[in-house]
Amino acid sequence: MKLLLPFLLALATPAAEPDWADVDRRALAFLQSYIRIPSINPPADTGKAAELFKAELERNGLAPKLYPVKDGMVNLLVRLPGRDRTKKPLLLLNHFDVVPVDPKAWRLDPFGGIVKDGWIWGRGAMDMKGTGVMHLFALILLKQSGITPARDIVMLSTADEETNGINGIRYMIQNHWKEIDAEYVLDEGGFGSRDVYSSNKLVFGISVGEKQAAWVRITAKGTAAHGSQPIPENANTIILEAIRKALNTPDRGKPNPVVEAMRTNLQGQFSDNKFIRAIQGNTMSLTTLSSGVGSPVKVNVIPSTAVATLDCRLMPGVNPAEFFSEMRARINDPRVTVEQISDPADPGVSNMDTPLFRALRASILKQHPTAVVTPILIPYATDSVRLRMKGVIAYGISPMVVDAATVATMHSDEERIPVSEFHRGVRIFHDLLKSEF
Repeated sequence: MKLLLPFLLALATPAAEPDWADVDRRALAFLQSYIRIPSINPPADTGKAAELFKAELERNGLAPKLYPVKDGMVNLLVRLPGRDRTKKPLLLLNHFDVVPVDPKAWRLDPFGGIVKDGWIWGRGAMDMKGTGVMHLFALILLKQSGITPARDIVMLSTADEETNGINGIRYMIQNHWKEIDAEYVLDEGGFGSRDVYSSNKLVFGISVGEKQAAWVRITAKGTAAHGSQPIPENANTIILEAIRKALNTPDRGKPNPVVEAMRTNLQGQFSDNKFIRAIQGNTMSLTTLSSGVGSPVKVNVIPSTAVATLDCRLMPGVNPAEFFSEMRARINDPRVTVEQISDPADPGVSNMDTPLFRALRASILKQHPTAVVTPILIPYATDSVRLRMKGVIAYGISPMVVDAATVATMHSDEERIPVSEFHRGVRIFHDLLKSEF
């Protein structure tokens, strides 16, 4: 009994709270350094970002492993062992790469990691370097405090989420599945907001599924001619009519259970914005139009071919083949071809009633007691779809309160996040990793 007493006392003694002022300072400085690495995709040269993470993890007693793929693309994996090794791990998933920028459209250096007026600015702040640093520091704090989590915690940082993950999540699944085989994954997707989901109500959306990316190329064939003499076989007018008919393809989807759960949790009070409209049904966006002869194109030449692309996003459960068959039937023009150019994946949605979802809700409510926490769908794509296809329960959350204008800076100009919300996000993830799930 005397030998057991110190062990039992250690179990009964709660770990000391981190020195949050010091954690805030270190985490923000690290995020600044991380943003200053321009890991733009293409080419997704993520070697420097991976080395930055590796050094910080090793400094804090963890043993990360690098997985070079090709042309500077590097993935990183690190594991913190848990108490119950019979349980599959929780996977914290983030990505090193960011999309390109137009520096002329930014007031501040997009790779400066500048803190100004309570915000940290830079490409990747929202998507998703900020969340990656929250993952990193929550894991480090667990290690520093000597807390052994309920199960293994694995963090994977990938090289090329922005180009379909061929050398990132897909590479790791194909070549190193045993090292990342998890019961749960936490990825990007949802966030907290007072205006995106419902007006004047603090809501945290945890994504449990996403729409299918079903891209299509429409090609119209006509007759080349002199522009001074209009003809009915003008490929441009043919394709404009085809696009009009395609965009009017009706949405015959059934009510989605996740959207209905949102509606219940928000008491039917949805905001009216592009995000909420997009997650309630199938959508189509005209993204490119291409035609003309010569370079620069000749104004007085009617081209024989015109091409357009549509970014179609289909609700979970919708059959892409049936969707495009109906589109072709509506266009019904032998001069027009409709070609599917993506491979939509539909693994369905993740279980919304799990110990992890409940623990995540509890950790959010500790920081935001009046918030509504709800499962959501997201209209864009993440790496989680690949893990759902492997049977992993996947949730997406960047636990910050941001408004619609801030969310809109993802893949756009002047990307930024509030520093105070970044700090709260570290606290939420730290609390979650300490909990039982």
